[in-house]
Amino acid sequence: MMLKPSIDTLLDHVNSKYSLVILASKRAHELDSGAKPTLNSFDSVKSVGQALEEIDSGTVINDPHPEIKRERLKLEEEERKMQREREQRDLEARIRNEQNN
Repeated sequence: MMLKPSIDTLLDHVNSKYSLVILASKRAHELDSGAKPTLNSFDSVKSVGQALEEIDSGTVINDPHPEIKRERLKLEEEERKMQREREQRDLEARIRNEQNN
């Protein structure tokens, strides 16, 4: 039985129980996948409880424009990929230069 945070305080941050369940589920999956927590400490040891605590604190919110977020995340991933490729090319160039000297 979950006592804290209460459903009433959680619904102050999210507009419906459905949205709350979806947001908590997604955040719990992120935490399980190694996402950095937005709080320094938690009362709960389980990821769903931690997600609910983050929602209650206001550090995790329901994105009003998920399409924009998806596009931004896609662009960020492409940028990280390009950065890794640049670093790999730079490393290969340094190795070639050291071998030639």
